[in-house]
Amino acid sequence: MVKWRRRILEEMRLPSLDEIRAAQALVYGAMPATPQYAWPLLNRRLGTEAWIKHENHTPVGAFKVRGALLYANWLKQNQPGLQGVVAATRGNHGQGVGMAARLLGLKAIIVVPHGNNPDKNRAMRAQGAELVEHGQDFQESLEHAHRVAEETGYALLDSFHEQLVLGTATYALEMFEGSPQLDTVYVPIGLGSSICGVSAARDALGLATEIVGVVAADSPAYAHSFRQRVPVEFPARTQLADGLACRKPNSLALETIWTRVVRVLEVTEAEIAHAMRVYFDDTHNLAEGAAAAALAGALQEKEHLAGRRIGIVLTGGNVDRTTCVRVLLGDATERMA
Repeated sequence: MVKWRRRILEEMRLPSLDEIRAAQALVYGAMPATPQYAWPLLNRRLGTEAWIKHENHTPVGAFKVRGALLYANWLKQNQPGLQGVVAATRGNHGQGVGMAARLLGLKAIIVVPHGNNPDKNRAMRAQGAELVEHGQDFQESLEHAHRVAEETGYALLDSFHEQLVLGTATYALEMFEGSPQLDTVYVPIGLGSSICGVSAARDALGLATEIVGVVAADSPAYAHSFRQRVPVEFPARTQLADGLACRKPNSLALETIWTRVVRVLEVTEAEIAHAMRVYFDDTHNLAEGAAAAALAGALQEKEHLAGRRIGIVLTGGNVDRTTCVRVLLGDATERMA
């Protein structure tokens, strides 16, 4: 575990309500708003009224496309001669970048770690992206992406940026305006754009909704950083929730999380797998591991949810067939063992 000396940073400026609405207009040129539903079986299981924000229903099966569309458009506006973009990813960010680049007539180079999910690799290539395998984890891929951007002259479409936060704020605004007033919202934390975007939309609307972050217990850098109020680097070992496999938290994201999030929960691989099964059983939606983490957090706190109306962000459904079958059969397999 590595602690960094906390730097004095200006707090990241979160977007205003007018800025979020303007961003929604751009996003809706490529996709419609996603739905939010309260599922009766899931409500019964949780003992409360829960509204699920279905970001698994975007054109790339995950929320990442929103920020990628805004970020790539912003880069092209600021660099009219731009020919291409570079990004690092475990999958969903790369699919969003590939789609955004294709729509804008740009080339896209995506750096993924060795052994990355082959289904997500195929999906990124289908968007027209060139894939480069480098590094043993996301952080090593990200560092290589910086070098590729310098060598090619392409713009780095980073994994945390104010434009990505603005993108996640567009789904959060849909959720807050499309659901009854929520007491608590559970949001997974990868590198932090989602929870910062939810914070931005909550603040822009002047709501008192509690925001709860959820991380994988096997990738707990943000949980340790939240508790200690300093950035803490920690090994990212989660296998099931690759979208939460963050070893080095972003300092600007942390500044927002420290001031706007009430707590950060850690959920185990078993709890994530259980939440994936619950989503399938109660809503017939597939959730990838990272996307099921928020529900796993809510299930962890179910004894305290009575009388509260909650929101849960289902960030994506890009789970490969082998993992999906293994997880969905988990309960039966355990009983037979």
